[in-house]
Amino acid sequence: MSTQNFNPAARWLHWSMAAMVVAMLFIGVGMVTSISARPWLIDLHRPLGIAIGLLAVLRLRNRMRHRPPALPSRLPHWQKTAARASHWLLYGLMLAMPLIGWAMLSAGGYPVQMSPSFVLPPILPQDVSLYATLRTAHGWLAYLLFATVLLHLSAALLHAWVYRDGVFQAMAGRIRHRLERER
Repeated sequence: MSTQNFNPAARWLHWSMAAMVVAMLFIGVGMVTSISARPWLIDLHRPLGIAIGLLAVLRLRNRMRHRPPALPSRLPHWQKTAARASHWLLYGLMLAMPLIGWAMLSAGGYPVQMSPSFVLPPILPQDVSLYATLRTAHGWLAYLLFATVLLHLSAALLHAWVYRDGVFQAMAGRIRHRLERER
């Protein structure tokens, strides 16, 4: 059983971003299914997406400076490989999605309004066919992100409830200890 935990910044970033990514997935679904809610959901989607991208950069920087706890030695090699691959996929998606969204809006000639007084500059020239390509990519990557988040959550719960090997506890930190004391 591992007793090593992620550092406090990694845990804070993980759980904050987890809430933001889950909110973003629901906001994205709402944007494509509701005409009446679409304008205010878009107003939430843009700054939240950029915030996720910025936090992903901070999280990567933290990860490079603070090595994550080792996975249990008894885990099969394929599970360790899958865990590493899924984490890097999540990082890649959390960086790519905001950039592709920003690029898509730039190519469509739409402002990336962060607040009433702050608009991000375009990062691509206006081009309708590029906009269409990026919009399709953004949508498919959102599905991939949703699937990856579900797999990540499933693996986390498997480690917490079945394996009980300390992997979940390393990221949960004090949360799990509080829950155990309340029982």
